[in-house]
Amino acid sequence: MMKELSLSKVYQLIEPGPVVLLMTAGNGKANVMVMSWHMMVEFEPPLMACIVSSANYSFAALRETRECVIGIPSLELAPVVVQVGNSSGRELDKFSAFGLTPLPAECVSPPLVAECFANLECKVTDASLMNKYNLFILEILKAWIDPARIASKTIHHLGYGTFVVDGETITLKSMMR
Repeated sequence: MMKELSLSKVYQLIEPGPVVLLMTAGNGKANVMVMSWHMMVEFEPPLMACIVSSANYSFAALRETRECVIGIPSLELAPVVVQVGNSSGRELDKFSAFGLTPLPAECVSPPLVAECFANLECKVTDASLMNKYNLFILEILKAWIDPARIASKTIHHLGYGTFVVDGETITLKSMMR
């Protein structure tokens, strides 16, 4: 028997991917925020859509500089991810406060995060829905991965401090290449 679900909980059913870190650099200051509202929208060039609330400190930097880095943290970084998500870059340097190591990026100003097993250097290619929906389309310019941690498990946000961890991987026959 189906039961009505509050519309405020719908996002918990369809979170599209892992929790990621979004690094920006506005006014010469690097910042990191947690983001879970994102999705791939094209294979090549790789394009990604993301929502960054205009209430977030990182929104202004992303809007003005049109560049960022997406870091993909592993399960082991989950406690730090929650701390980053529960604080604002307006008040503190999150890199120092939470022991994150910034590394220079090759194509953009914001830093990579050494503790993430993958980092994606991005530029905003379409901000036409930014004012209406806080939606940015990012082109991934450069991708970095730590080969020793390629099989890392990621976390997926279900809301209010609840996360799902990647589970068993299965391979099924596919006609796609």
